[in-house]
Amino acid sequence: LRGDITREQTRSQQTTSSSSGALVCTWAELRESIAVVIVVVISNYNPLIRPVANDSDRVAIKLGLKLSQIIDVNMKNQILTTNVWVEQMWIDYKLVWDPDNYGGTKELYIPSEKIWCPDIVLFNNADGNYQPNTMAKATIHFTGLIVLTLPAIYKSFCEINVEYFPFDEQTCFLRFGSWTFDGNEVDLQHLFQESDSDVVQVGIDLTEFHLSVEWDLLEVPCRRNVETYPCCDEPYIDLTFNITIRRKMMFYTVNLIVPTVIICFLTVLVFYLPSDSGEKIALSINILVSLSWFFLLLDEIIPPTSLAIPLIGKYLLFTFLLVVTSVFLTVGVLSVHFKGSSSQKMPPWVLFNLKFVFFDINVGRVTDFSPVNIRRPLSDLDFPRQRRIFENLNKRVSPEVLSAIESAEYLAQHISKQIDKTKEIDDWKYVAMVLDRLFLWIFTLTCCCGTVWIILLAPSLTDARIPIDQELSRDKHMKWT
Repeated sequence: LRGDITREQTRSQQTTSSSSGALVCTWAELRESIAVVIVVVISNYNPLIRPVANDSDRVAIKLGLKLSQIIDVNMKNQILTTNVWVEQMWIDYKLVWDPDNYGGTKELYIPSEKIWCPDIVLFNNADGNYQPNTMAKATIHFTGLIVLTLPAIYKSFCEINVEYFPFDEQTCFLRFGSWTFDGNEVDLQHLFQESDSDVVQVGIDLTEFHLSVEWDLLEVPCRRNVETYPCCDEPYIDLTFNITIRRKMMFYTVNLIVPTVIICFLTVLVFYLPSDSGEKIALSINILVSLSWFFLLLDEIIPPTSLAIPLIGKYLLFTFLLVVTSVFLTVGVLSVHFKGSSSQKMPPWVLFNLKFVFFDINVGRVTDFSPVNIRRPLSDLDFPRQRRIFENLNKRVSPEVLSAIESAEYLAQHISKQIDKTKEIDDWKYVAMVLDRLFLWIFTLTCCCGTVWIILLAPSLTDARIPIDQELSRDKHMKWT
């Protein structure tokens, strides 16, 4: 039994050794075949010559774009930063071989600088880096098909429209074309372009796209443009990839819109604050300073353009005008409130307007009193007997009593004047209170209507389009798997 086991182990080792030897031989043959193909194909190849049989022929370049991430949208400098993969495909008739003659080798991976590659650049580049990283290998098929995928981080110029900021929608574009060759030498087409149309609705591959925290991706069409410039007779072809993005509203709504609305409605409270508190002007000035700080914050975000006023800028300007108006009106109300202290008489038309148009002037005021007269003539008494008694008493009254009576009469007259002055002061305060309440209602309606009207100007608030990145991006598939 022990001998049988030993023989089986020996046979197994021999089988394993023979398999390993065959595998090593296979890999060695494969490497040798690849090396032979590279030598045969590349030996007489000139990467500076356009791969066409006749000079009048065109090289058909298929170009595709795979968007990986929207890194940044710099509104101040109007620059869009994207992480993309540029996919290029073309046929090189010089790089063709028969796989049967080279151990079944069907593909080669060769550094792109060893073969002819189209000089595709981003025309609207914003940092001078027109071409992507060329330190990549091209995939060469035995049929002559070459696939070159280059990763790149592009900074492209994007004209920012701030009219509806922060509820804005931006359309940026990436314009690719050959820097050297015209349309008679290179025929640039989209990877999925149909022969009867120059537009591809979904022109950017979003399968590897990472969702942005600030922007929703709405549309990514691609258009093939053939243009002839005044300098040249030859046509020039480019592919323009449009990227339409819509800003997500949560961040700016919480950090910019809501505080501004609160500041706007604080203006209303200025007229609710009593004039005797002495803080009406201070509250108005503090609101004005807060708005000035928001203006500085907005200046750091949006580009300095005179083409349009941003939506939040319109609302801040609207609130600013309300606050400035409230300061002037508050000064006027305080002037009316303290006008009674300077013994100014109230014009009759003021009382008439308040009583007839707005409010009842007698509400909450002290009622009129009859003039005080403690020295009525004795002849006014209706009872003859009592009148004769008081006449006899008057003849017997001493000078000291008469002096006391005169002093009491003077004191009564002084109190009557003080009551009249207090009534005058109360009347002016009442007018100031009525004006405060009137301005309170006017400013409340103005703030509500102005807020709703300005904010509802943004078309994105009623835009029900579903972002295309939520349907096609990789993040959605990862969420469900």
